[in-house]
Amino acid sequence: MLPESGDVQVRAGAEADLGALTALYNHYVRETSITFDTEPFTPEQRRPWLLSHPEDGPHRLLVAQEAGTAAAGAGPGASGTGSLLGYATSSAFRPKAAYAPSVEVTVYCAPHAVGRGIGTLLYRALFEALATEDVHRAFAGVAQPNEASHRLHTRFGFRHVGTYTEVGRKFGRYWDVAWYQKDLGAG
Repeated sequence: MLPESGDVQVRAGAEADLGALTALYNHYVRETSITFDTEPFTPEQRRPWLLSHPEDGPHRLLVAQEAGTAAAGAGPGASGTGSLLGYATSSAFRPKAAYAPSVEVTVYCAPHAVGRGIGTLLYRALFEALATEDVHRAFAGVAQPNEASHRLHTRFGFRHVGTYTEVGRKFGRYWDVAWYQKDLGAG
């Protein structure tokens, strides 16, 4: 089990979380430009994504949940005893073999959990887990504007390495994506 902070538990994501994870992500699909997906997913459509993040290795899925509370509002399939507050992932950066020591990271917080330090807690646990893996660089793409995400990534030692301008179209307009890079331990 990963570290706990007060009433929040961080642990590896599991199959039982699929419904709650899908519901959380769909909020961002429908309501924000944070993701460039434009159509909500069913849990079955998200299953391959979930299965691409095992409990160990460089590609991980960590979830934060309230400890010891009813799962009300957690969505169907929620694991454990508390509601889902957010998740963080490290995923393949690109599919070609030479990119293997690089990962793309992301963090999503439930709307009711924004501003509570959940993103910080998740990233801290994720980077602690990645410290034992053969990972050299972590990258994060942040749709603009997003000052909160900029602050989070800067706090974790990411540096801005460039911006793709008007790279995605959603809600009838074009969006920029700022790219951040964090140097990790693997040589």
